[in-house]
Amino acid sequence: MTTFANDAVTERIRAEYLEMPGMSLTIEQVQRLCGVERAACAMVLDSLVASGFLYMKAGGTYARLTGESNPRPRPAKAHLPVASATVRRAS
Repeated sequence: MTTFANDAVTERIRAEYLEMPGMSLTIEQVQRLCGVERAACAMVLDSLVASGFLYMKAGGTYARLTGESNPRPRPAKAHLPVASATVRRAS
């Protein structure tokens, strides 16, 4: 693959990951999305992993590295019952 073609594929894949935060795709899904052959896709994905833009998750999908290798879990929200408006006062 020529350098020009490689740059074009790299920019296309980078753009897709930048446009859709949280996207996590297998190599086959990236191939279909960007319309590139497997060898070229693998080479570009490997270079994006090496540069720190993407990382490979345990399930074999590629996701964008956002500065945190282990994304923080969302905090739990507690739903506490609201006290009744008619509370008796001690006399």
